[in-house]
Amino acid sequence: MAVLEMKRISIYALKKNRKAILELLQRRGAVEIATPETAQEVFTRTDTAAARQTFEKNAKTLTDAVAVLDSIAPPEKGLPTMLLGREPITGEQYRQTVDSAGKTARLAGRILALGKRIDDGKAEAQRCSALLDSLTPWLGLDVSMRSIGTEKTSVFIGSFPEMLTEGQLKERLAAALPQVPAVEAEIISASTSQTCVFVVCHAKYGMPVESALRAMGFSYPASPPRLPPAERAKELETQREQALADAEAARQEIASLADRRREMLFAADYYTMRAEKYRVLGELWQSPHTFQLTGYIPAEDAPALEKELEENFAAFVEIETPGPDEEVPVKLKNHLLSAPVEGVVEGYSLPGRYEADPAPVMCLFYYVLFGLMLSDAAYGLLMVLGCGIILAKFKNIEESLKKNLRMFLFCGISTTFWGVLFGSYFGDAIPVIAQTFFHKEITIPALWFVPLNDPMRLLLFSFLLGIIHLFTGLGMQAYLLIRRRKFADALYDVVFWYFLVGGLILLLLSTEMFRSMMSLTFTLPGWVGTAAAVFAGIGAVGIVLTAGRESKNPGKRLLKGLYGLYNVSGYLSDILSYSRLLALGLATGVIATVFNKLGSMLGGGVGGAIFFAVVFLIGHGLNLAINVLGAYVHTNRLQYVEFFGKFYEGGGRKFNPFAAHTKYFKFTEEK
Repeated sequence: MAVLEMKRISIYALKKNRKAILELLQRRGAVEIATPETAQEVFTRTDTAAARQTFEKNAKTLTDAVAVLDSIAPPEKGLPTMLLGREPITGEQYRQTVDSAGKTARLAGRILALGKRIDDGKAEAQRCSALLDSLTPWLGLDVSMRSIGTEKTSVFIGSFPEMLTEGQLKERLAAALPQVPAVEAEIISASTSQTCVFVVCHAKYGMPVESALRAMGFSYPASPPRLPPAERAKELETQREQALADAEAARQEIASLADRRREMLFAADYYTMRAEKYRVLGELWQSPHTFQLTGYIPAEDAPALEKELEENFAAFVEIETPGPDEEVPVKLKNHLLSAPVEGVVEGYSLPGRYEADPAPVMCLFYYVLFGLMLSDAAYGLLMVLGCGIILAKFKNIEESLKKNLRMFLFCGISTTFWGVLFGSYFGDAIPVIAQTFFHKEITIPALWFVPLNDPMRLLLFSFLLGIIHLFTGLGMQAYLLIRRRKFADALYDVVFWYFLVGGLILLLLSTEMFRSMMSLTFTLPGWVGTAAAVFAGIGAVGIVLTAGRESKNPGKRLLKGLYGLYNVSGYLSDILSYSRLLALGLATGVIATVFNKLGSMLGGGVGGAIFFAVVFLIGHGLNLAINVLGAYVHTNRLQYVEFFGKFYEGGGRKFNPFAAHTKYFKFTEEK
């Protein structure tokens, strides 16, 4: 199977059953809702925006509360969440715990309030600490910093932006105020950047003294406290301790709720589901007593759902085949080997309405090309073991990750296969280790050949594999055209190109010049070259005559035909693109060999072994990571550009069913 057949489903039922039916559809996750924009006048829509916003707010409150809880009482660190996946919960468990969702939401509100208390307490403590720091230079002052004097005296409390002694201050005042007797000044504290002073004089000299002080750089303190500094400091210290105590009490209360984390995550998913249900509910067309729902469903799921709705809700269910011009969603279903590459297909585009899923054909080429680019048996085994262990141990990982791991598992098997054929095991690590540390010659011979010793053979094999890949793409185009009963188009757009490109390749192989240039050990007989030339000529003439067949003007048709024939250069470019198989395959082996040689530079012995182990682990780890990425990228490119370019357009829309799109739990129910 590949692209699942889609049916259009229409459900008509009593209005009182609409929520129960929506919950059933949400749990099943089999129907994509596609409500028409207009309906008969008897039908209207219900505004569910307020309820939906309430549910979304509750879900956010719960997730925010869990974040606060985790910051106070972090859960035990375990395996990455991506490996554990979402915890499965059955419909029965769902029904048992859903009744407490309201209480859990209120608990989340309490946690957020406590979190705010912690933040406010910390902020208040920091504010008090900052005020205490600002009061430190004034602790020697035993009067209020707001003092301005008495009936008979004027008092000035402030600071200078420099270090002054009491003698220097008095000398400057005497020089600035020779007519003012008895100006008393006292240094409260002094530092390199500030001198805090207390100055007093007779009240009638207050104004000239203030003017002189300001001229010297004097400034009053900002927001001076009412109490003397020492008393204010005690008050601030008490407030700071109280704020920290309040924050600690709130923290302890939050920590005591750590065992409610799972409950809150469940409630968050529950409200997320309800918000989604009410979104759909607001899109339904409803009459005073009935409602209607339309959408798309995979044909294989339709009979069971139809029976369940009719038996449990007395609903009328209509299953129809979509019209030829109707845009239906696409859902893929493949076997064990091809399902893992569905993500690669989706990364390009899903199949259009009348296209086939390329995954079943593409998967074999994908694994072969990936393995040929990496081509080291040890690297392949590491991929197989890593992906296999994760797949075997973690059964609950998400389906998308599971498919990716399976894809790299099969890629690892292919890499191991090619590595054995080419005799590469961490490059040439085996002979290097044997020679360096055991002074022996130990090698594992290649079952086919060593690419580093015979790169031309690998290049020719890469071209051969590319030609097979391209011709398979053309074959897919022929299959799609024949399936749509466009037999003439299959002849014009596929068979003629087979004749032209295939004939030119055979003609080239029959020439002595090409055999000598490529160091081939064989030459095709002359009659094969003659027959190939005839077929190539037939293909060329056919392309010229038919490539512009949509034009009615003979001149335009001929010009378009000649332009279509020019596309043969594109086939040459496509075939040359497969030289990347040689480049990446050699890169893996060369880099591995370099690291092996680098690690063996210190020779044998304990020091040499330690150095070799460090270089081996780091070097081959980097080599594996870089070349796995390179093989993945270039394998995708060969599929997207060279292979898909021959037959595949895409443009399909992914099937997006109304389902339980939850973040923390996976709701399952037996059908």
